[in-house]
Amino acid sequence: MKSIILAIALALGTSLAVAEAPKETVKVCVDVKDKAGQAVIDPKTKKPKQNCKEVKKHKKLEGAEAVPEGKKK
Repeated sequence: MKSIILAIALALGTSLAVAEAPKETVKVCVDVKDKAGQAVIDPKTKKPKQNCKEVKKHKKLEGAEAVPEGKKK
């Protein structure tokens, strides 16, 4: 009985894992700022420090407005 349940779980798990399409990602970097609002400079490279993240890219809907007409004030 346990082997049947295990076989069904594996069959469903592999089909769900294969069906998922890879998402597009974009690398976004932002300069690090100190308390005064100035960019922090790395002493070794003499360039501003940056925090970088991988962000999923979303598709815009065709013909969609940023703010619907009924919501504008």
